[in-house]
Amino acid sequence: MQIGDGVITSTSNSQVKNIVSLLKKSGERKRRGLFVIEGIRMFKEVPFESVQNVYASESFAKDNVALLDGYRYEVVRDDIFERMSDTKTPQGILASVSMPRYSMDDILGKRHAPLIVVLENIQDPGNLGTIIRTAEGAGADGIIMSRDTADIFNPKTVRSTMGSLFRMPFVYAEDICAAVRNLSDKGINTCAAHLEGAEEYYNIDYCLPTAVLIGNEGGGLTKEITKAARSRIKIPMRGKLESLNAAVSTAVLLYEAARQRELKAR
Repeated sequence: MQIGDGVITSTSNSQVKNIVSLLKKSGERKRRGLFVIEGIRMFKEVPFESVQNVYASESFAKDNVALLDGYRYEVVRDDIFERMSDTKTPQGILASVSMPRYSMDDILGKRHAPLIVVLENIQDPGNLGTIIRTAEGAGADGIIMSRDTADIFNPKTVRSTMGSLFRMPFVYAEDICAAVRNLSDKGINTCAAHLEGAEEYYNIDYCLPTAVLIGNEGGGLTKEITKAARSRIKIPMRGKLESLNAAVSTAVLLYEAARQRELKAR
């Protein structure tokens, strides 16, 4: 355990400014290849080698010596730490972390019949984080996102993943339609979740190599990516609903896939 030089007592401190900039500016995160995690649970999830700088409030540092053991960290006065934090009730610890890097090989090379999530223009950071967390829970192999999808390193997204961010491979595709066509060319059944789907989602064989396509919260999938997919599937809805939340739709499809694959494996 190594403690930095003195206690940080001012918001004008350069380290405080750096953390605030990483929290608020996507461009700064991309430029530096860093993002911020907060809280005990997320801190425990981060691979040790990815941690760059650790900050602990004075009160937290006094009571959590064991958690901080092995890290060099800076102690921050409690009121200043609150100003650094992006959460309403800071837990007393945050860190700047190197962004994980993945490739398509990380997503496609895990097993013979991969299960992939393709996201087009998902805008809500919380939705995106929930989808990433759900994908891990359902046993998906990875996530492919369009460039206009929300920043995966947005603080709200990071919190919503509950650590899955460090275990679920993901890539942003420059041309998401081309990426879908490439998946189809590789023998992967690309299934577009669509209100005008020709098949109910539970009639699809998810034991085959599968990619489920999920669109924007308000507008769904674009015509271009829908056309690029091999098939269109729908989730039947009762009542007067027009659509389901993107994260909910993803969960319905992925857990049906997980159910089918579990039955086949027995």
